[in-house]
Amino acid sequence: MDRAQLADFLRTRREALQPEDVGLPRGPRRRTGGLRREEVAALSGMSVDYYGRIEQQRGPQPSEQMLAAIARGLHLSLDERDHLFLLGGHPAPRRARREDHVDAGLMRILDRLADTPAMVVNGVGETLVQTPPAVALLGDETSYEGLDRSVVHRWFTQPESRAIYPEEDRPRHGRQFTADLRVAYARDGAGSRAAEIVDALLATSEEFASVWAEHEVERKHTKLKRIAHPEVGLVEVHCQVLYDIEQSQGLLVFTAAPGSESHEKLQLLSVIGAQRLDVGGAS
Repeated sequence: MDRAQLADFLRTRREALQPEDVGLPRGPRRRTGGLRREEVAALSGMSVDYYGRIEQQRGPQPSEQMLAAIARGLHLSLDERDHLFLLGGHPAPRRARREDHVDAGLMRILDRLADTPAMVVNGVGETLVQTPPAVALLGDETSYEGLDRSVVHRWFTQPESRAIYPEEDRPRHGRQFTADLRVAYARDGAGSRAAEIVDALLATSEEFASVWAEHEVERKHTKLKRIAHPEVGLVEVHCQVLYDIEQSQGLLVFTAAPGSESHEKLQLLSVIGAQRLDVGGAS
């Protein structure tokens, strides 16, 4: 671990970013450019003290998880992320085997969708980042660990995870999730994250094995999705997906027809999400 170079790299990347680059208001009292340490800490999901100690060349060696969070918070490119890992004393992640770094371009778009349900998902169905309205609509899908990070694994091992969709829509979603996983499995091959999930599901879920045996690979996703929300009831949304081919990630954006009941419910959920965020920040 090169403490001095790590601290200097983080400082220069932080100062190179403007608040509007990451979806933050500039504010009338800001006299200098760049982000503040507390802003980077919030974007990275860690305490100001922890991040500050890294920039001040103090504290323990950051873990890979912490470095990955900082890379997302600072909107680093893949090359910059790899450099960050090396300075932090860890091998650079193998790009063909890891899909947890959100493309900087997708992050910039996501930052401008703060009032809209939107999230970035990788090829094996792991949600990497969500806007607050997306958390209010779908729940926090970034809090899972291990194989359960994948929506496909949860779908076939945790029946309660299906409650988000009406019962009659569930078979279609299960087939779509499986087809997406097959695409990732064919692309990445043995030893990949996709292969790990497939092997685990084949060993534990007869239902998955049956769907997997159909060899369905088409990715014709239905844009109209129905969400059975526990607080506001049924919400009909259109899901638009922007794919980043290099990283095999998708930016999912959920909207509803203006003036519809579902549109009003999305607006209500945006308020609920903002209130929860305020309460969490206050605590």
